[in-house]
Amino acid sequence: MDAALEELKAGIRRFRTDIYPDNKDAYVKAASVPQQPHALIVTCADSRIDPELITQSQPGDIFVTRNVGNLVPAYGEMLGGVSAVIEYAVSALKVQHVVICGHSDCGAMKALLNPASLEKLPTVKSWLTNAQAALSVASSLAHKDDRPSDSLRQLTEENVLLQLQHLRTHPSVAGAMAKGELTISGWVYDIGTGEVRISEDGGRVFVPVTIGGETK
Repeated sequence: MDAALEELKAGIRRFRTDIYPDNKDAYVKAASVPQQPHALIVTCADSRIDPELITQSQPGDIFVTRNVGNLVPAYGEMLGGVSAVIEYAVSALKVQHVVICGHSDCGAMKALLNPASLEKLPTVKSWLTNAQAALSVASSLAHKDDRPSDSLRQLTEENVLLQLQHLRTHPSVAGAMAKGELTISGWVYDIGTGEVRISEDGGRVFVPVTIGGETK
């Protein structure tokens, strides 16, 4: 017996019996009309990250793409799945906002801080070159008395800011932003506390979203 597959099947059964019936109308509507997501979220492939749950989104609300390190290669550098998703979301689906969402305890960021851990992962090592500039910035801002957790937090934030820069190089994004049809923001999600900190309007500071909905 494939234990992992059986666990997935059990989840499907719970969905069909406990979740779907209470939300049937939403799913029927989602299946009968073209999708019109209002936002694209680029986040990490980490299994602990659930964009729909974090944002309390319903089927059809958000377009999501995930990869190791929530990276967005600069346009022309590594044209592929991420670039295609961005172009489709912005030009075809007309999303109004794009989020780059990093997170605490990110394995990709830990690997950047410990390059030796990537020696047996050549593809991952190559992919993470898209975050190399963030490592340079974080290293230049580091203090000698920083703890490892401080370095990881700094790198995680700098990586999100770097990917926002890369995002702006994509023609579809640049054009939509120039016309005032698209905005972007960077997020850092703390897995342990549930807190989301957001950098918006081109700022470098990540501000927590408070329970009352107001930012400090």
